[in-house]
Amino acid sequence: MTKAKKIKNKNNSSVSIFSSKNLRSVLNNYKKNKEQKKIKEIKLKKLAESNQIIKDRKELRLFEERLVKESNKLKFKEEELKLKEKELKIKEENLKIENKRLIKKDEDLGQIDKDLRLKEKEQKLKSDEQFRKDIDLKAREEEQIKKELKEKRKKEKFMKEMVLQEEEQRRIESMKLKEWEEQFDREQQMKERKEILKDERLKQKELNRLNSEDTNLGNELSTKLESFDVDKSSEH
Repeated sequence: MTKAKKIKNKNNSSVSIFSSKNLRSVLNNYKKNKEQKKIKEIKLKKLAESNQIIKDRKELRLFEERLVKESNKLKFKEEELKLKEKELKIKEENLKIENKRLIKKDEDLGQIDKDLRLKEKEQKLKSDEQFRKDIDLKAREEEQIKKELKEKRKKEKFMKEMVLQEEEQRRIESMKLKEWEEQFDREQQMKERKEILKDERLKQKELNRLNSEDTNLGNELSTKLESFDVDKSSEH
């Protein structure tokens, strides 16, 4: 009984020691696993942050590229607008010049019309004065007024005809210039054709000369051969 108790106590103590070691080992492994998990979480978090930073940088670079493209587009549009503004300014300047010319022309015509109106007014005053004095004189004055009006219409007609003549003259000059250009082109073509024909004639002449020399050479060879045959026959 005493031995059995001793053996039992020994077994209990060994089981207790073994259980304590296992528990400590389990606790250590738990702590290590927890720390490793925490380290892994920290690494994953840093990796996610790093990926997010890379993603943000890519998005920022893409945004900057889009900004550069948009900026280039805006610069191109600004250049186009500047060119259009320049063209509009040129057109405006041309219109101003044309308007000045037309205004000057209108002023000249206005001055002529003003002079005519002044003359008409003077004639009318004279006519009124002369009406009281002499009916015949008034009739002559009225005739004079009609004559001046006729002259005015004649002048206006003359001015219109001058404008039409100038336009016709420009049209005729344009046609003449076109005809001259066509004639010049035809003459150039004729010259080129003549040069080509001349070259072809020279080539043909040279070819004929060569053919003639070949023929003469053949005749000369034939004559020499015949004389040679005669000499051989005479030797026999």
